Amino acid sequence: MGIEAQLQAAFAQAAIPGAVALIADRDGVRFTGAYGHADAVSGQAMEVDTVFQIASMTKAVVSAGAMQLVEQGRLDLDAPVGDLLPQLAAPQVLSGFSDGGEPILRAASRPITLRHLLTHTAGLGYFFIHPEILRYYAATGMPAPGSLASIQMPLMFDPGEKWEYSVATDWVGLAIEAATGQRLGAYLQDNLLAPLGMTATAFRDALPDDAAKVHARLPDGGFATQPIFLGGGEFDMGGGGLSSTAADYGQFVRMILRGGELDGTRVLSEASVAEMARNQVAPLRAGYMGTAMPDLARPYDTFPDQHTGWGLGFLINPEQGPNGRAPGSLAWAGIFNSYYWIDPANGVAGVMMSQLAPFGDAGALDFLGAVERAAYGN
Repeated sequence: MGIEAQLQAAFAQAAIPGAVALIADRDGVRFTGAYGHADAVSGQAMEVDTVFQIASMTKAVVSAGAMQLVEQGRLDLDAPVGDLLPQLAAPQVLSGFSDGGEPILRAASRPITLRHLLTHTAGLGYFFIHPEILRYYAATGMPAPGSLASIQMPLMFDPGEKWEYSVATDWVGLAIEAATGQRLGAYLQDNLLAPLGMTATAFRDALPDDAAKVHARLPDGGFATQPIFLGGGEFDMGGGGLSSTAADYGQFVRMILRGGELDGTRVLSEASVAEMARNQVAPLRAGYMGTAMPDLARPYDTFPDQHTGWGLGFLINPEQGPNGRAPGSLAWAGIFNSYYWIDPANGVAGVMMSQLAPFGDAGALDFLGAVERAAYGN
């Protein structure tokens, strides 16, 4: 069975509204396919160039932008990032709540660094993952989505002590702005997106009319669309604000596969890419996410049987994956069930984009597994 027939069958079995799959290697794109609907309510067909909200797939792009500045000496991985970002200069740790529900805070034992932010070990969290952050906001006032206040919170632990998925990459984006004097989107456009030919990737104030809609499953097996948009806020959200296409993101993953260069254009040194791909958090285990809002994101763990690590922007699996990826592969995802992996050992990468809430949808994960097996001929 060829890849197209294999994925058509897998898509039908997954029962998701729509998806685009891309398989690439160091030499180019080996396969692209569009399936189902960009809008399952109106019947709008999915196309290979449909724009998606890639959400946390933004993080790897912003991390690469930060590493460009580390190469240039304009950012330092291990200096206190509060020197650039005064909001992080005197971090407070949330140690509990009073009987009246008031947050109890103490000074953090060490400063936050850029390395902490890039590895999600700074102590920050997400309100939809961590109940204590949600409780803190309930006590102090729920910030507006897309506001700077939405990423301002006490730490859950001292920097470097644990791994918890977080708003940290939003702060990386603000560090890029502080170091360059440019808006994050402008910096990325000049230094990553345009050089890599990622012409459809941007922080947008509004999505195009034909962009894929975010869907939710209905009890009868159908779908409803939801007006969720991760953009147009007070700042360019480095943790999740980009929208893009599978083809554009394919350019990015191929650049990482090729050690920082694509089609003759080098945007990162081989040493920087190697550092991004090195496990930075051992002996901590990275990758597991709980939930405080299961309608938005279910508990998720890519490899529950492995002691997964984290680089400077990527999850790293230390053992062979069940669908083909080699040890040392890099991966992550976006909250609307979009996923990617980069396998340097085999020179293979894949992207699967869909728009469906909550995160961790079983059908979307099944289709991702099918894309990965197709990439390895399994």
